[in-house]
Amino acid sequence: MPSDFANIQRTGEPAVPARLFGWGMLAVLFAYMVNNVLVVGFGMPGVKPLFSGAAGGAAWVNAAVYAASITVAVLFVLRTPGNALRWDAMTIHRFNTYLIRAAFWTVLFVGIVDSAIAFMRVEGILAAIFAEDTVKLFSKARWVGPYIHIPLVFAGLVVAGFTRTLGFTWLALMIVAAELLIVISRFVFSYEQALMGDLVRYWYAALFLFASAYTLFEEGHVRVDVLYAGFGRTTRGFVNAFGAIALGMSTVWVILIVGLNGKTAIINSPIVNFEISQAGGVGMFIKYQMAAFLAIFATTMLIQFVSYFLEAVADKRDEPGHREIAPAAH
Repeated sequence: MPSDFANIQRTGEPAVPARLFGWGMLAVLFAYMVNNVLVVGFGMPGVKPLFSGAAGGAAWVNAAVYAASITVAVLFVLRTPGNALRWDAMTIHRFNTYLIRAAFWTVLFVGIVDSAIAFMRVEGILAAIFAEDTVKLFSKARWVGPYIHIPLVFAGLVVAGFTRTLGFTWLALMIVAAELLIVISRFVFSYEQALMGDLVRYWYAALFLFASAYTLFEEGHVRVDVLYAGFGRTTRGFVNAFGAIALGMSTVWVILIVGLNGKTAIINSPIVNFEISQAGGVGMFIKYQMAAFLAIFATTMLIQFVSYFLEAVADKRDEPGHREIAPAAH
């Protein structure tokens, strides 16, 4: 299991600075996401006015979110100085796998339900079932999003709490099945709708972006290996820890800052407006969610990079419990 704690000791040699950095990074991420909701959803100014000298009371509320989150992280580390780095790393990884599972279940539910609604909308089936006013609601993304998609998101969060598989294999199978349906309907029945292509792109984007964090855990990303293979475990730990900060976390923060920088940012804007594709009413209403995929990708990758960093520091310190990654079968 990806979150197995059986062979990991909870206590170990104190490593307060590394743990402060890791948990502090997660605290800043949490505060940043909360403030994004406050800014976009409730019109609060954020912390930018504090640096321009024009701060009001609301800006200090946003700053307080950061202060409170970081304070909780610092207190947690100081109250648990004996927690082993690998234990913290696996705790963080286990939480991340829950987020990824929830995301996979969500896109599965939304994909099936929204494609069914789109099909009935295109073929006029909704008009035979519901009243005219209700049919008009199903043609509006601003109604389908809050009243159909959002409950399915919560359903994904709940189901993820009772499952243990990440769903990569099943989602890949669903993509193949959806693509096969397009081939059969197009070349056998000469029938195709925009919603069919939308569904494949929706699921494929989810598979690619959501699986990236777990791929990092399994050392599955491409590594340009010139010197690394000849390094010992402690040297590799140093290289991995440095790379997690300088290359991994920095890149992810660029995505988050650019994508969530106000209501008009490239991630926030489609979500706020429940943006749909140019196909309009004949396609699925999921384009805004595909913008959110970038935020989910960045968030899960940052969480995983923190876990990766703590595990790398443990390797640098030559602590017990090193994970041996089995080579991929060819």
